[in-house]
Amino acid sequence: MTFETIIYEKTKSVAVVKLNRPEVLNAMNRQLWIDFQAALDTARLDPEVKVLIITGVGRAFSTGADLKESKSRSLEAYRTYLVELQEASRKIIRFEKPTIAAINGYALGSGYELALACDIRVAAQEAQIGSPEAKVTSAVTGGALRLLQDLVGPAKAKELLFTAEYIDGIEAERIGLVNKAVPLDRLMDEALSMAGKMSANSAFSIAMIKKGLRMASGEVSLEALMEFEVESCLACVSTKERQKSLQEFETRKK
Repeated sequence: MTFETIIYEKTKSVAVVKLNRPEVLNAMNRQLWIDFQAALDTARLDPEVKVLIITGVGRAFSTGADLKESKSRSLEAYRTYLVELQEASRKIIRFEKPTIAAINGYALGSGYELALACDIRVAAQEAQIGSPEAKVTSAVTGGALRLLQDLVGPAKAKELLFTAEYIDGIEAERIGLVNKAVPLDRLMDEALSMAGKMSANSAFSIAMIKKGLRMASGEVSLEALMEFEVESCLACVSTKERQKSLQEFETRKK
């Protein structure tokens, strides 16, 4: 499938979405958000795809909103853009399949927020990550006000957002913002290796776990969460793949 602002690739059970506006460091305009949502739908509806990796072409994951486009927007047009942005973030947060952000360079503003919405983040050690919103009189979107606190805690989140300073991949790993920081030339190998481990497991089971984790993050009460855990476990053990999975697990233990 061909898009205007992204590259969509698939290798076996892993889909890779590459943000493809390298001439502007993958700055995000409205078309990119539209293309990105279409790519998400493609991966979601493809039964062969079990894991989705998101990365950028060139020196950046994404430097966030395209400021050239922002300067000329009316408030009404800006609202339309923000609605597209928020919807894309919702789709990532609620995506049933595991998502991995492979942060290859600059991940700033809404680009940073896109990475936060993913399940897993792997960063190049030299990547520059942060929220410059306070420097440009803007505000945080993409659910990042909650997602960032969940990862690094309220105090560290406030420090990062209020100072608007960038951190590299090594520091991001130290504070728990990313799962792992590796040299740039190993980034995609690491992301693909992690995706391979995930895709070897039950897609249905992971979908149930992902839904439960989202509920546990505060969407529902503890009581409702525990009721869901019972139902999701029963749904998993009722699948046809259950017995096969158990047999394979027992074989691996021997």
